[in-house]
Amino acid sequence: SLGLKMGRHKTGTPPRLLRESIDFSAMMKQETDQDYMPLSFSAPRNDLPRLECYLTKTTGQTHEIISKNIGLSPLYSGAIKGLPARYCPSLEDKVMKFGDRGGHQVIIEPEGINTNEVYASGLGNSMPVDIQWEIVRSVPGLDNAEILRPAYAIEYDFIYPTQLLPTLETRIVGGLFLAGQVNGTSGYEEAAAQGMIAGINAALKLRGESPFVPARQEAYAGVMVDDLTTRGTTEPYRMFTSRAEYRLMLRETNALFRLSESALKLGLIDRQRHAKIMHLLDEINHTREELSKRHVYIAGGKFYSEPKVDNAEKLSAERLLRRPGVSIKDLIRSGIVGQLDPVAAVEVEVEIKYDGYIKRQLKEIERLKSLEKKAIPPDIDYNKIPGLSNELKERLNRLRPRDLSQASRVEGMTPAGLQALSMGIRLINPL
Repeated sequence: SLGLKMGRHKTGTPPRLLRESIDFSAMMKQETDQDYMPLSFSAPRNDLPRLECYLTKTTGQTHEIISKNIGLSPLYSGAIKGLPARYCPSLEDKVMKFGDRGGHQVIIEPEGINTNEVYASGLGNSMPVDIQWEIVRSVPGLDNAEILRPAYAIEYDFIYPTQLLPTLETRIVGGLFLAGQVNGTSGYEEAAAQGMIAGINAALKLRGESPFVPARQEAYAGVMVDDLTTRGTTEPYRMFTSRAEYRLMLRETNALFRLSESALKLGLIDRQRHAKIMHLLDEINHTREELSKRHVYIAGGKFYSEPKVDNAEKLSAERLLRRPGVSIKDLIRSGIVGQLDPVAAVEVEVEIKYDGYIKRQLKEIERLKSLEKKAIPPDIDYNKIPGLSNELKERLNRLRPRDLSQASRVEGMTPAGLQALSMGIRLINPL
């Protein structure tokens, strides 16, 4: 009724099983990482017990049960027509589309330390419950498994996201912001990131302040929102590092420094937390400078802070760290550099080892920024710009890109089309 173009997608979830009913001895244990980086650099170390996951596989019997009852699946009976997430196929799809596989992985994941419920990843399906019991018990280690909650599949509405502004406000209904699966995405993190962007911009709009739209080179959320609002999607969208042209700049170790200024300005962090982040950045910069000036000596495959033999190779600690097989931990253990904050240590090593590639991407980003500076008048009539195909004119009039950078990512845009658009803008607005 609002005039938004809608579509249908499909999603689902695997069954939840009773932990005590599972024979873990018939499965392969997947050890938990002991050395990890917390999501928040200020979080205290988590000393909660570590829980292992276990790996098993479907069998020929599993596949036979599914093949024999495939007509009962809403995905194959035609009851569900929505497109599923490409990278999360249901068990029916795995069996029917990849029949040559002898087995498909099933990962048994604990739901938490205070529950006996486990998540049977890989067994997501839409079969009737009685068939699900047969499927589950055909898997090694699950012979006597109890299903606490069966798997299911659902179909849901979404709006085509090119109807959204980069703030995630709908173009045709002012003040209506949308986030999550309704925008055509799939996944928890994708939904959470959209909720943050939409929530921030809704608050900014109420205050009459400028919107917050992270650029593609600033955040994965920026990549996702730009993809959705500029290119759109016809299937459930998942965020991958491969979607980001400048993914080397979007490291987990530099997220603090990429986004802290925006977070402070928006009131998402206080000045005390911002000061801690800046202190960490100073530690990184100081360490890099120290490594560039300090000399080390290599002899017999070992390195020292002082020359041990006459023919020792002399080089800077920075050049040494660039070598394969040498880590920042090695330099700390050798006394070449002092103890560092774990976040700072990782970032120093990454910056030095990838220095050449980072500089190359920074040059590309500068070129991108030059396009971003070329704003497109919001009321421009693309039909009056010569040199653009009718198809491009139609898309540009519908999407209304804010600058040449965003216009360059519109489906069907060519270098010639971008040049024609640039010239057309100069004719309209010579300044």
